[in-house]
Amino acid sequence: MSIFRTVEVSDPLMEEAGLRFFTVQSPAVGRRVDFSLFLPTGWAGMTSLPLVTLLHGVYGSHWVWPFKGGAHRTAAEMIGAGEIEPMAIVMPSDGLWGEGSGYVEQVDADYERWIVQEVPLAVQEHCAAVTKDSVQFIAGLSMGGYGALRLGARYAPQYAGVSAHSSLTDFAQLSHFVEEPLESYAVVEEGGLSVLDAMKEQPDVLPPIRFDCGVDDLLIEPNRALHRSLNELGIAHEFAEFAGGHEWHYWQVHLRDSLRFFSDVLRSI
Repeated sequence: MSIFRTVEVSDPLMEEAGLRFFTVQSPAVGRRVDFSLFLPTGWAGMTSLPLVTLLHGVYGSHWVWPFKGGAHRTAAEMIGAGEIEPMAIVMPSDGLWGEGSGYVEQVDADYERWIVQEVPLAVQEHCAAVTKDSVQFIAGLSMGGYGALRLGARYAPQYAGVSAHSSLTDFAQLSHFVEEPLESYAVVEEGGLSVLDAMKEQPDVLPPIRFDCGVDDLLIEPNRALHRSLNELGIAHEFAEFAGGHEWHYWQVHLRDSLRFFSDVLRSI
């Protein structure tokens, strides 16, 4: 029996480029929420198809990764060329609280549980190729990079790899982007709200982790600081700096790095 009281799914006859759209009534959030799902060519004949959860940043929703970032086209191209292994990519809304939920648990809505538990379950219920045995990864940009790094660390056994682009490294950095005072989030603080705190919770079981940032990004120094702190703690990770700022061109280009990273993990399993 489904945990979702209502589910709306796009008509396959209307879908293009492997994209499917969902609206579900989320118990965790307490209202309807959306996600986009990319399925590679031939997915119906696959079993335990790997699943990437790809998180967006502030101001946007589930549609920005495909329709501003071209994520589905990038994945299809790389899979078709044999550059990466076939994988599904689910791109959920953050829950649409204010200008960005931060993917955290609030007093009246659990955006963390929506991402970690409900999104994969919804995909499994409506795509037979994705199962409870599918290898899972998590990635994101900006606020979504923060969500990926923090949730990937907090729920380390669930994910086989974590990647982030231009990431916030602490919840407090949301103040650079949102008008809402951070106190209004009414966050339930369990395990700390910084990426570093999350990674220190269970460092011995962390999955492979990578993150990158543009040298002209306002978040470059926090990313460098996270890199230094992880090195000091002996926590394995990859960090890269590239030309560019906090912008879609950067994320379009470097999504490929995340997908290659995940594919390399799959090929090593």
